[in-house]
Amino acid sequence: MNNQERSLTKKNDDSNSITPTFVSAEQMFERLADITRQTDQKAYDFFQGRGASVETHLEDWLKAESVILRPTPVEITETENAVNIRAAVPGFKPDEIEISVKDNLLILSGETKSEKKPEDKNPFYSEWHSNRFFRRLTLPCEVKAENVEAHLKDGVLQMTFKKIESEEATKIAVKTA
Repeated sequence: MNNQERSLTKKNDDSNSITPTFVSAEQMFERLADITRQTDQKAYDFFQGRGASVETHLEDWLKAESVILRPTPVEITETENAVNIRAAVPGFKPDEIEISVKDNLLILSGETKSEKKPEDKNPFYSEWHSNRFFRRLTLPCEVKAENVEAHLKDGVLQMTFKKIESEEATKIAVKTA
C-alpha cells in the first residue's frame, strides 16, 4: 500500500473533527475521466436542446458542469515548512470525501448519498443540482503524503501538508583533460 492509498479516516479527540480518506492518484484520474464524460454528454444535450447553436457551446458546458459538480471554493496558503489548504464542503461527511496527493498535485473528491425526492414534486426553482464535487489543484511546491493533517469541521476541510525540502544545486567543477 503506497502513501496515497492508506486510509486516514479516524475520529479525533474533537467529536466534530474527523479526517477523510486518502486514495491513489490513479483512482482519482479515473473519476475525473468519468466526470468529464458525463459533463460532455450533458453539455451536448443542452447544445442539442438549444438548436445546436455554436454560439452557446461554452455556456452549455458551464451549465452542464454546474449540474454535474457542486462548486467548492478553495484557499491555498503556505508557510516556510507547510502548505495549508481549506476547502468549503458543506453537507459532506468525512467518509464521503477522498483526497489524493502526488508531488505538487492535489485532488479532492466527494459525493454525498442523496435522498430520493418524491416523484410528484415538481420544483419551481432549485439550485440543488449536484451531490458531488471534484477539484484538481496544483500546489506551490511538492508536498509529503505522510503525516498529513486533514480535518473536517463545520463543513470546512482543512489540510496541512509538509513541504518536501528541495535539494540545493551543487556546483561541479569542470576540469580540462
